[in-house]
Amino acid sequence: MNNTNKLNGKDLINIGIYGAIYFVILFAVAMLGMIPIFLPLLSVFVPILGGIPFMLFLTKVRKPGMVLITAMIMGVMMLLTGMGPWPLLTCAIAGILAELCLKSGNYRSGSKAVTAYALFSLWIFGNYLPLFTDYEGYFAQRADYGQAYIDAVQRLMPLWMAPVLLVSCFVCGMLGGMLGRRLLKKHFEKAGLA
Repeated sequence: MNNTNKLNGKDLINIGIYGAIYFVILFAVAMLGMIPIFLPLLSVFVPILGGIPFMLFLTKVRKPGMVLITAMIMGVMMLLTGMGPWPLLTCAIAGILAELCLKSGNYRSGSKAVTAYALFSLWIFGNYLPLFTDYEGYFAQRADYGQAYIDAVQRLMPLWMAPVLLVSCFVCGMLGGMLGRRLLKKHFEKAGLA
């Protein structure tokens, strides 16, 4: 039986290390969301800044499941930090899409890695979904932030912003992936990613 596609300890360590680095960047950037104007911009900053460590992670990915596991870890972390179940769902979908993209390039394509990261970045939209699906509940949970914060977010995030944020996650994921690939060119060449 061929076990080359089975995850081993080294793969799990890579998932843990790069997942932790990505989460630290995500968490640091998410703190900006306390300032209303930065809330919609999280769909820009997280995919772009997270692209560098994530693209380095993709130079280590050679087996199915590594990106999906990383995505699910992000979903669980969002659940544990109070973002609710939506990110868990979007993480699963984004992780599967990214895995399919990587597989279509046999885990050896640099351009597929960039696209896979853009697809992976779609999970971030799950953090915005409560704002558009449970408007009252979303702001009830943020009553401690004060009425001025709530009023500012309501002005910045009308319903039509939902598709804009989703597209922003993907486009900025492409930009973050291209930035990461460019900065890590030697790593990509060493990993055999064309």
